[in-house]
Amino acid sequence: MRFDKNDLSYLMASDDFLKTLKSKIREVPDFPIPGVLFKDISPIFLDPQLIENCVEALAEQWKNQGVTKVIGIDSRGFLLGPQIASKLNAGFVMVRKKGKLPPETISVTYELEYGAATLESVKESLSPGDKVIIHDDLLATGGTAMATADMCRTLGAQVAGFSFIISLDFLPGKAKLAQSGQPVHALINYSN
Repeated sequence: MRFDKNDLSYLMASDDFLKTLKSKIREVPDFPIPGVLFKDISPIFLDPQLIENCVEALAEQWKNQGVTKVIGIDSRGFLLGPQIASKLNAGFVMVRKKGKLPPETISVTYELEYGAATLESVKESLSPGDKVIIHDDLLATGGTAMATADMCRTLGAQVAGFSFIISLDFLPGKAKLAQSGQPVHALINYSN
């Protein structure tokens, strides 16, 4: 289904778009561990028009807000992040797992349910005064997105908000990020 790019409000409100998008998300039981129902977004990327519509819908939330950089979280935040940045006439910054980027990097370590993790970004990729959105494929507990926001603030960037394809609203991530006072947008929200 093709949408009129001059009327993106229709895209966001379109039941057809959201139903199509949700129908492409494959649910995989007991992955990566027993009891988890994994939301697999890979079928979305088999449909070029759906990719374009997702990018348009995700970028629309942030137009005319002065965003200078889109931050993509390793690795699925890299799938649509550069295209969102292009739509916003903004730069794209990768946040990766420790040891994946050349120096000089800035890092942040944060707690997970099962231990700790460290994220890094090239130090010079953000400047004081940059206005950023943080994008990833899925919001669950919010720890990775919050750690990324902390890293951005350490470099003097202003976090304008958070962007996701999917939000698992039955987990604490959305509430945790909302406490920052910044908007949290997701195309698909699962309540259970």
